[in-house]
Amino acid sequence: MTAMILAAGLGTRMRPLTDSTPKPLLKVGGKPLIVWHIENLKDAGFKDIVINVAYLGEKIMDYLGDGSQYGVNLYFSDEQDEGALETAGGIVKALALLSDTFLVVNGDVWTDFPYDKNFKLSREQLAHLILIDNPEHNLKGDFFLTGTEEKYTFSGIGYYSKEMFSNLKYGKQALAPLLFKAIDENKLTTEHYAGEWHDIGTPERLEALNSRLMSNVYL
Repeated sequence: MTAMILAAGLGTRMRPLTDSTPKPLLKVGGKPLIVWHIENLKDAGFKDIVINVAYLGEKIMDYLGDGSQYGVNLYFSDEQDEGALETAGGIVKALALLSDTFLVVNGDVWTDFPYDKNFKLSREQLAHLILIDNPEHNLKGDFFLTGTEEKYTFSGIGYYSKEMFSNLKYGKQALAPLLFKAIDENKLTTEHYAGEWHDIGTPERLEALNSRLMSNVYL
C-alpha cells in the first residue's frame, strides 16, 4: 500500500515561523515534523510514500531527497505552479502514484497511530477514517463513530479507495464534500483512536508538544 503525506499547506497560522520555512520542516522533538511521519510509516512497513508540496515546496524536496536516507522511496506531487489544490485536488493530481487502496496522513499532526499497510476496504467502502477525542478547538466533532451516535473529530488519517477520486476533474477541491457523499451512500466507516494525537496548528501547540518530546514524555 502507498501512503500519502499532505504537506502543501501555507501554514498561515504558524507565522512568523513559516515565513521562510515550510510547516512540514518545522522541528519538534529535535527533527522536522514530516520526518516523524516518514519514520513512523517506514516502521509500519510502508515503502512508497507520496508527498504533495506547494508553499516553499522546493525546500521540502531538497531536504528529504529521494527518501533513501530514511529507508523509503519518496515521490513528490508538485503543486507549486497551481498553488495548493486542497486535499481532494491534491489527491487527484497524485492519483497515478497511489495504490488502489492508499493511506493519507495530514502533515501537520503528530501521532503514534499504528498504521496498517495491509488494511483492506470492503468492496462497498470508499473510505475509512480515524477519529480522535474532540480537542478544545473542535468540541462538536466532525463525524459519527460507525454504529453509534457519538461524534468525534477527524484525525486527518484515513484509508481511501482510488475509486473515490477517479472521476473527479483536475483542480482545487476540498475533501469534506466527498466524505459526506460517501456517508450518505453508506460507503464510509470510522473508528476511534484513543492514543496520542496532536494538531500542530499554532506556534503555541508546536511549543507545547516540543517541550513534552524534549522531556522524553513520548520517546
